[in-house]
Amino acid sequence: MHKISSHTDNHRESRNLFLTVLLNLIISLVELVGGLISNSLALVSDALHNFSDGIAVMITYFANRISRRPANQQLTFGYKRIQIIAALFNALSLIAICIFLLIEAWKRFWHPEPIQGFTMLYVAIIGMIANFAGIILLRDFSKKNLNIKAAYLHLIGDTLSSVAVIVGGILVIAYELYWVDPIITAIISIYILKETWEVVSETYHILMQAGPKNNDIKALAERVMQIDNIKSIHHIHAWQLTDNDLHFEAHIAIEHDMPLSEVQKKLDKARDIIRHEFGYTHITLQAELDRCTDQGLIPLREN
Repeated sequence: MHKISSHTDNHRESRNLFLTVLLNLIISLVELVGGLISNSLALVSDALHNFSDGIAVMITYFANRISRRPANQQLTFGYKRIQIIAALFNALSLIAICIFLLIEAWKRFWHPEPIQGFTMLYVAIIGMIANFAGIILLRDFSKKNLNIKAAYLHLIGDTLSSVAVIVGGILVIAYELYWVDPIITAIISIYILKETWEVVSETYHILMQAGPKNNDIKALAERVMQIDNIKSIHHIHAWQLTDNDLHFEAHIAIEHDMPLSEVQKKLDKARDIIRHEFGYTHITLQAELDRCTDQGLIPLREN
């Protein structure tokens, strides 16, 4: 039953990502044509933003499919981490686009140009509706996958930017405030830079093989050492393979010689504590008896 549910979720995830790609590419084309006709930098920037997001979601779509490939002799972890690489690429590309838009907005602010407000308004409304549909498609999956979260943030930024362009269109129609167009562009870009930087930080954290942010090694060690006949836990490595795949390995020193069956019981208790109380999903423990000279939690050197 669990496998069937997981397969269904994977199918829905792939389908929703594919539909989101189509929506973004259609929006991009409509907004680009509308922006050129209306002479709106905000609309053109929104089109470029949507196009980049369409490419980003497309990368996410293919990355998720590739990540499900089985492990092999060269890639013993499989292809899971490709999702993190894709998330980093998505975020960095969006930062580059935002910097470009800020430069263009600065130029346009000092040299405003006439804009066709009604065209700007109508096209922005279409973009807002389509982007909101994309948010609904990815909302549930963004909580479980960092790569989809990056694409989801793209869509939130797109929807907010469409709302801002709508407001700008109304101001242009009512008061001919053409300088509002680059101001909106700058506000959208700064907001997206802030949100995207959080994704960059998190992907960097994972690619550096850092442990979870709430990783309290000392508390974990103290808890494990409450098990009878465990002398110490040391030589700890903790890292994230993906945003949901947390790995932990360590040496467990036993106080005195005992049958292997008894040692295994100690390791099973330690493994249960590490999994259920500290959230690690893949745990490797090595039992030993007076072997390691370095008993520090984090190894100064590899034994």
